[in-house]
Amino acid sequence: MTATDRTDTKPTGRRRASHSMETVIGQAVAILDESGEAALTFRSLAARLGGGVASIYWYVQNKDELLDRATDHVLGDVLAVTDEFVDSDDPIADVRRVGVALFDTVADRPWLGGYLMRDTGVQPNGLRLYETIGRHVMRLGLPPRETFHAVSAILGFVIGTATDLGQQPPKEVLDGTMSGEAYLKRFADQWRALDPAEYPYVHYIVDEFDGHDDRDQFAAGLDLLLAGLRLESQR
Repeated sequence: MTATDRTDTKPTGRRRASHSMETVIGQAVAILDESGEAALTFRSLAARLGGGVASIYWYVQNKDELLDRATDHVLGDVLAVTDEFVDSDDPIADVRRVGVALFDTVADRPWLGGYLMRDTGVQPNGLRLYETIGRHVMRLGLPPRETFHAVSAILGFVIGTATDLGQQPPKEVLDGTMSGEAYLKRFADQWRALDPAEYPYVHYIVDEFDGHDDRDQFAAGLDLLLAGLRLESQR
């Protein structure tokens, strides 16, 4: 059964709800952004919409489909940004702009990373974003296999890093007991106390770790990945 079939199928004997799909998904996204995935239930969504739980089943069959559609809704916002980009003469630079736009969205929404590209039948915006990155990589003239691997590596790095860095801050930072900088410094000081003979790498980079900016760290990693892709395309 396709995503369209599921959406159009009406449960026998039920009176159609007065919501729209856009309203239902928009409110689901609002709950996810405010309180996280655990707070999104059909009961909480129905309460937000002012209807009964049964009304939600007019639009989605289960929570998995609801999360997939909520993810696609957010990806529509990413595409609204990337669709305005004008292709430059450098496909690597164009890939970078798309990657940064996606990173910023995922990092701001810790719930999002686990559902991206999970079901492109229910996430047409995800497929369009995949196509956008792929189209730019194709401009490098690599064979299909290398092009596929390159796009997979880019998406994996962007989504994985954004999901990791977008996790909820520790309790001490959330309640204001400790600043983010002080939280990092606490671990940096613990690392400095380690035996440098046993942990040479940790000692080598600890000053960079202490007080680093997560977004700068992401951008530097993406640039390293794309530099490798550029070199591959020039072989």
